[in-house]
Amino acid sequence: MATTTASGSEQHPVRFWAVEDLRGLDFDPFMAERLREEPVSRVKLPHGEGHAWLVTRYEDVKFVTSDPRFSRQAVLGRPITRLAPHFIPLDEAVGFADPPEHTRLRKAVARSFTPASLERLRPRAERVAGELLDAMEREGPPADLMKHLNGPLPLAVISDLMGVPDEHLPRMAHWTEVLLSAGHGREASDRAKAEMAAYFVEMLGRKQKEPGPDLASELAASVAKGDLSTEEAVAIALLIQASAAHAVRNNSSNMVYALLTHPQHLERLRREPGLLPQAIEELLRYIPHRNAVGLGRIAMEDVEVGGVLIRAGEVVHSSYLTANRDPSVFDHPDEIDFDREHNPHLSFGHGPHFCLGSMLARLESEIMLTALITRFPDLRLAEPVEKIRWQRSALIRGPEHLPVVW
Repeated sequence: MATTTASGSEQHPVRFWAVEDLRGLDFDPFMAERLREEPVSRVKLPHGEGHAWLVTRYEDVKFVTSDPRFSRQAVLGRPITRLAPHFIPLDEAVGFADPPEHTRLRKAVARSFTPASLERLRPRAERVAGELLDAMEREGPPADLMKHLNGPLPLAVISDLMGVPDEHLPRMAHWTEVLLSAGHGREASDRAKAEMAAYFVEMLGRKQKEPGPDLASELAASVAKGDLSTEEAVAIALLIQASAAHAVRNNSSNMVYALLTHPQHLERLRREPGLLPQAIEELLRYIPHRNAVGLGRIAMEDVEVGGVLIRAGEVVHSSYLTANRDPSVFDHPDEIDFDREHNPHLSFGHGPHFCLGSMLARLESEIMLTALITRFPDLRLAEPVEKIRWQRSALIRGPEHLPVVW
């Protein structure tokens, strides 16, 4: 479907992007077509109002996501066209901020995401992974990895970092699943967001009196010092807790699925375990980890992008997924290549909003894949790929279940 735009952009028709549910790791054909035929195009997504520019090429995506003339803050209060029926972050979240406010908010949590801080999480994460796989092995095949490993481990790791007690993990899992899906509707998602925010208000208040070695205590201390408001600290806690658990859950399971459906690559990792870090980078590049695009930006003045003039006030969405498949940057971009030496993928974003949890996500993926590869040398799918169920109306793509035998 296409309609002619106004404002002197008649050569760029608005195309409705239905964002259909896709199976497996299929790349969205609409996105592939835009990258190939119209790298800066106009689209309308299922929710919100109006239309937006969609930027797909690698260099253009890097430009838009790092140039201060494109604002996240300006999105607030505007019902821009988007995939989800609701905005995921609270209004005070770091995801909506521009520098220097963004820099101030990010600084409040940066210490918890240094390499040294994250390495302190490794022993417990490895122990939990081992315990989860012990339980799976006792239960016997076939087993669902989403239930036994890829679901519970990321939730446990981020909750350990945040300071959420184990008995509250089911509640966090429920809130996160509702919040990060377009399928539950706006009312349910807003309710989950409000309940989760209330939880962190209470938690941060308690941590001011009884601090511990966790991120929630750091946020509470920042509130006490006046570096953050309570609303800002709660928004940061909610965004980190929900996005880290959900994103790693799905992306790590996508990695397992990719290996199980490319047995030659899996066998190579068994023979060459030292290749795993490089393989993870390639899987991060290759896997279409989300549906459509995330939070957009607003052009604050007229800016030319990829030879197209974007006017002040217009909405711009950038696709990291298409950037990772740009043939001008990646040779044979639609193939998995563990020997790819030049791999500057954008799977964790770019610019000021580069994902703070990128090293944590890599750490968790390494732990899970190492455990599976070394412990189960005959690991394979328990069902044909056609029978694997994938999450519907999801913002972050991933299997609903991942049945395996060994």
